[in-house]
Amino acid sequence: HVQSRAKPDLCLFGGDNVMNVDGEKGAARAKVQLDVWKQVVGKELSVPSRLAIGNHDVLANKPDSGKRWPCDAFELPARHYSFEQAGWKFIVLDSTAPGEPGYKGRLDEDQFGWLQDQLANTPASTPTLILSHIPILCACAFFDGDNEKSGDWTIPGAWVHIDARRIKDLFRKHPQVKLALSGHIHLVDRVDYLGVTYLCNGAVSGGWWKGPNQECENGYGVVDLFADGSFASRYVTYPWQARE
Repeated sequence: HVQSRAKPDLCLFGGDNVMNVDGEKGAARAKVQLDVWKQVVGKELSVPSRLAIGNHDVLANKPDSGKRWPCDAFELPARHYSFEQAGWKFIVLDSTAPGEPGYKGRLDEDQFGWLQDQLANTPASTPTLILSHIPILCACAFFDGDNEKSGDWTIPGAWVHIDARRIKDLFRKHPQVKLALSGHIHLVDRVDYLGVTYLCNGAVSGGWWKGPNQECENGYGVVDLFADGSFASRYVTYPWQARE
């Protein structure tokens, strides 16, 4: 569907690449899930691809050995890494950190220092795209659950990066950062803030393979990147038929 409609030069997978290996039952079926991934991607995808680690890709939700599993499984150079293509710099983050309960959206200190170095060593003339599983900044997290039921808006730290303030402060020092892509919430939005556009790109699974999630149809984002640092984006629905 992607290759026939969008004709991409690159596919970015934004995390939760298998259904889930972070729980006990999912971890027991990790090999089965990975085999399905490799079979489909290996046989059907004919263009280059890169991916980020999502919370459901962390084996048994263990911060160390659990992160090694997706690196080995998906043949990643590291849990966070960068590359260049077509004049753009791509920085892929590992946005899932240990937290209570479960996990939080956060960059650990080593990774934040690495990100600082990456941006400091990227020429201001090189447009830069950030890929993370958990959104650094988004609006749709307000509606991902009854987050106003207390009488105040309360957004869980597992929904959006809890360290978004220092990340946006870092981005402001580096105007080459143009775009930040994410998934995680299964909703679609666009936030423009301080010169950076944050796109939350929904989910192929929609409402976790039960049809649309709220008003958001199952689908994927398509982004055209241009040499001058500008871009165009759209959301493409993918009309699979849910099975009982």
